[in-house]
Amino acid sequence: MSNPLHGLPFLPGTSFTNSTKTAFHRSQTLGYRNGYAIARRPTVGIGGDRLPVNQLSQADLDELASKTPILTYGQPRQAPPADFIPAHVAFDKKVLKFDAYFQEDVPMSTEEHYRIRQVNIYYYLEDDSMSVIEPVVENSGIPQGKLIKRQRLAKNDQGDHYHWKDLNRGINITIYGKTFRIVECDRFTQEFLESQGIELNPPEKMALDPYTELRKQPLRKYVTPSDFDQLKQFLTFDKQVLRFYAIWDDTDSMFGECRNYIIHYYLMDDTVDIREVHERNDGRDPFPLLMNRQRMPKVLVENAKDFPQCVLEISDQEVLEWYTAKDFIVGKPLTILGRTFFIYDCDPFTRQYYKEKFGISDLPRVDVSKKEPPPIKQELPPYNGYGLVEDSAQNCFALVPKAPKKDVMKMLMNDNKVLRYLAALESPIPEDKDRRFVFSYFLATDMISIFEPPVRNSGIIGGKYLGKTKVVKPHSSVENPIYYGPSDFFIGAVIEVFGHRFIILDTDDYVLKYMESNASQYSPEALLSIQKHIQKRGAPTAELENKHIDVDPGVQELEALIDTIQKQLKDHPWKENMLEAFQTCDKEASGYVDKEMFFKICDSLNVPIDDSLIKELIRLCSHGEDRINYYNFVRAFSD
Repeated sequence: MSNPLHGLPFLPGTSFTNSTKTAFHRSQTLGYRNGYAIARRPTVGIGGDRLPVNQLSQADLDELASKTPILTYGQPRQAPPADFIPAHVAFDKKVLKFDAYFQEDVPMSTEEHYRIRQVNIYYYLEDDSMSVIEPVVENSGIPQGKLIKRQRLAKNDQGDHYHWKDLNRGINITIYGKTFRIVECDRFTQEFLESQGIELNPPEKMALDPYTELRKQPLRKYVTPSDFDQLKQFLTFDKQVLRFYAIWDDTDSMFGECRNYIIHYYLMDDTVDIREVHERNDGRDPFPLLMNRQRMPKVLVENAKDFPQCVLEISDQEVLEWYTAKDFIVGKPLTILGRTFFIYDCDPFTRQYYKEKFGISDLPRVDVSKKEPPPIKQELPPYNGYGLVEDSAQNCFALVPKAPKKDVMKMLMNDNKVLRYLAALESPIPEDKDRRFVFSYFLATDMISIFEPPVRNSGIIGGKYLGKTKVVKPHSSVENPIYYGPSDFFIGAVIEVFGHRFIILDTDDYVLKYMESNASQYSPEALLSIQKHIQKRGAPTAELENKHIDVDPGVQELEALIDTIQKQLKDHPWKENMLEAFQTCDKEASGYVDKEMFFKICDSLNVPIDDSLIKELIRLCSHGEDRINYYNFVRAFSD
């Protein structure tokens, strides 16, 4: 019925009551559809009157929304708040479902080590509670069903609880110490989470329980028995054994060696054992067997590499191929349990068996004896320049070096035999032209010493120029030095001593006698030059006499005594002023002082003249009965 008062003007203070209105009820705002409570907004007011809030059309509402009537009408009233709908009403009977699983250890079983248990996780949106239910499997023997009853579940130690925002596919959640892996969810859950702006992970494949899958396989597998008769093999080949001789070469590893073994192959059951070959006093424990008698696998199944052979016996299920008699061939290597043996020989029965069974008639013995390697040639390190080459080389022969061996017979035959030569120094310096040197070649040791006689007013202190040593020829190599010998000394020969060149001018008479008695060592030209020179002079050279050069063995004794005194009395303080004291008394610079003055000077300098060596030195330096050559005496106390 239409309102009869519609269109009447309302004057201020007046109103009209519709006497024809009989319905004063309010519109229904709560209803049920398919069993769910649904809230709906009323479109009419009390008695069916249209509500003022819905008088405008959508176009009018859009036009008003685009304008700002605040300046004209002032601040608008706040829109009425949306109707409050409680969660237990909005999310009543709305549940999220997730498929998950967890792994459980099985410690007391030999058939399975762990178990996979599949569960369903339910999340109730109305009160944010969760429950975990495991589907019941018939005859599983495991308490199943509701694992965790419906409740709010703690997420961490701070008291936070799991929310539907924390759930997703492909994640792990921990509930009461158990870790669940969520792999999938139903369609309603997927649509709900995506409508709330959550990006779902891709679904995963549900893990299967290995023991349950094993139970699905057939209980029995029937295998057709082989036609091979093991009893016939036992009766035919009983007590028939193939014997092989092998070696195991482990010399490539540290402390490894080459060891001998005997390999037995039993034809009756195709088993193998390996025996060690012991020798007397070989230092090894007397174990007869390296490997007990057993069947040897040749090719294992791919999954049987980790088979615990130390605990369980290996069977045909783990082996594709076993070792047979045709695998043992003389002259070929054989790997058994990771150790490679080389078969080098077998016994006559084995040769006859291979000839009859396999037609192999040629099984020669292989020589495995190792030949001693040739000795390594010892090469000396480069010469460092200190001492003689022979002395330095002794450090390479022994940890504690010993003195090189000497030719004792040569030393006994040539004892006290010395060849002396007079030589001049070849030098561009004018002061060196008049210097003369006495070369002493000791035949017992092949050493050379050089002595320069002191010359008065020459400005050069004479004395020992070079101690006894071997002199290397200038063009010889350092590793193989060639020393000067007696054949290199003759009149006019040039002798180079450590960079200094000397020319031989004269010799003593003993040199000619030695050269004539050993003419094979000298060239004819060298021997002829010495003979002509001796014939020309007819006597010892005047130069040697004027220079007071003693060519008798006393010079050698004096040089040896001076060396001994220098080693024993080298640190005495009075040696520095000794020469100056003697030169002060020798006003003529003759090099000689009388004995009385000599002993006074020695007494003032506290020289130990009572020493036996000093007494012998005074005797050798005495010239006549009352004169002493103090140059040689002072030389014994100088550096």
